Amino acid sequence: MKQSLTLALALLIATSVLAQTDPQTSPKKPRPSHRSESSVSRQLEDMKDAIAAQQQQIQQLQQQISTRDQAIKQLQQQVTEAQSAAQQAQQAATAAGQNAGLSDQVGSLQHDVADLKAATGATQNDLKETEKKVSGLESPLAIHYKGVTIQPGGFTAAESVWRQRATGSDINTPFNAINFPGSSSAHMSEFQGSGRQSRISMLTTGKLAQSTMTGYIETDFLGTGITSNNNESNSYVLRFRQFWGQAAMHNGWSVTGGQMWSLLTETLVGLDNRTEAVPLTIDPQYNVGFTWTRQYGVRFVKNWSNRMWAGFAIENSQETITAHGQSNNYVVGQPGNGGGLYNSGVTGCSAGSITVLPGTPAITCSPAASYSYNPSPDFIGKWAVQEGPGHYEIFGLLTQFRDRIFPNATTSPASAAGAYNNSSWTGGGGANARWMLWKKAWEIGLHGFAGNGIGRYGSAGLPDATVRPNGSLAPIRNYQGLLTLEYHSPHWDWYGDGGVEYAQRTAFLNSKGQPVGYGSELFTNAGCGIETVPGSAYPAGFAPGGLANCTGDTKDIWEGTLGFWYKFYNGDKGRLQLGLQYSYITRQAWAGIGTKAPFPSSPAANPDALDNMVFTSFRYYLP
Repeated sequence: MKQSLTLALALLIATSVLAQTDPQTSPKKPRPSHRSESSVSRQLEDMKDAIAAQQQQIQQLQQQISTRDQAIKQLQQQVTEAQSAAQQAQQAATAAGQNAGLSDQVGSLQHDVADLKAATGATQNDLKETEKKVSGLESPLAIHYKGVTIQPGGFTAAESVWRQRATGSDINTPFNAINFPGSSSAHMSEFQGSGRQSRISMLTTGKLAQSTMTGYIETDFLGTGITSNNNESNSYVLRFRQFWGQAAMHNGWSVTGGQMWSLLTETLVGLDNRTEAVPLTIDPQYNVGFTWTRQYGVRFVKNWSNRMWAGFAIENSQETITAHGQSNNYVVGQPGNGGGLYNSGVTGCSAGSITVLPGTPAITCSPAASYSYNPSPDFIGKWAVQEGPGHYEIFGLLTQFRDRIFPNATTSPASAAGAYNNSSWTGGGGANARWMLWKKAWEIGLHGFAGNGIGRYGSAGLPDATVRPNGSLAPIRNYQGLLTLEYHSPHWDWYGDGGVEYAQRTAFLNSKGQPVGYGSELFTNAGCGIETVPGSAYPAGFAPGGLANCTGDTKDIWEGTLGFWYKFYNGDKGRLQLGLQYSYITRQAWAGIGTKAPFPSSPAANPDALDNMVFTSFRYYLP
């Protein structure tokens, strides 16, 4: 009872005290007033956290590198221990085998040896895989520079050629200069060794959001300087084969400009640069019947889903002219102008009958190169389809010929009055087909090209045009064909090529009834098989006599080639290969007036020439 009263009294007193307290006069707690200090503190804390996270990432990367190195060391140690254990077990098994009473122990030990060898092999494989991964990190496939990828390439070449009939040429064969029997060089063979086809290239690629930019340069040493010779230093000059840039859009359009293979050249993938279907020959002039040039061009290509392509190219033009019996009444171009960076050298010098000093005959020479005044570029279009194992192309060429004609150049006195320009359009068309069969081990290719004024696009270099009696140009009809068969394996590439190029007879009679043009039946070929004495235009011993009374306009040239490449090594360190090639070539001239054994009374002589050639090559390709 007392406890209840005491509790009630205490509650009453507490209630009275609270009732007298004024809530308005109770003290207030102070509020924070330095908000900026709190913000700075938070920023410092965030920076500390970021630095700690970065340090943690660095420690993780260091730990990964340390773990990789430790794993390699452990694997190496395991291999060493396993090999040592295997050796000890083998010794124990051998020792046990000497005791005839321990046959069971021998079998057990030999079983242990086999297990140890298997474990050793597995460990070695693990070590090789780890080293391969590490090597991949340390050996990049390309060089990365300022956002672009640079891939160097090329090969070194040690090559040779033996020809049954000499041509005075390096590894490159002048097909349309194979000598007729009357030439002194046709009675002598030649061997030439060369490293000039060694090649240097570089591919640069830069990728943007909507396109890929590519630049490519490719060079070799098949250029000739003024002092180049084979006597001692073999100082031949560097030349560029290709040098172009490309912008490829992601919508399938691409534009390429520079010096490149002509769009007429067959490609293996669509109309893509650097996929040209070049014959595998060692001879850098390739094979008769192969259509190609490397020249200035601007190319536009549209790609539809990597199955269909259409291309159009504007390329540099050049007229090659061959004519006999014509009057000096036309102008096509001129010899090279050295000041204009064209070849101004001379060749084919000979001593004439006119003397400039007593006992000193006048020397006449021909320009090393002639350049036509091109009225326009060549225009080329091509359509390609890739379906299954086949790649198919159709293409066409449009070119313009022009010269300046002087109708009064042959009058007496000669006059340039009335001179005028004459031009005409011509061209041709062709098709390619190529199949990759039997898991792409066998490759079959067919090529054909025909038209007027297209001779310079063939490997044989037959003429584009001749000249009519009035001085106007007459394009020569030309045919080019090539059959290719190739076999590919990891270590072998076998190839066979058969090609032909044909130039049609394009001849006329002038007002006096004399033959003019190309391949006339009235041109004389009587001296094509008769050897002449050496000349005097060059140093003694280096001036074979030229053929007399031998027009020898080429009708057709055939070449058959067989060869192989054996690849000793083909991997991530590059490619090392050896090549051997045999070629047989014939050159048939248009029939003219003369005789030809064994028919000495024949009124029409159509001389022919042939050559057997053997090539070798040893190359190392950069990876």
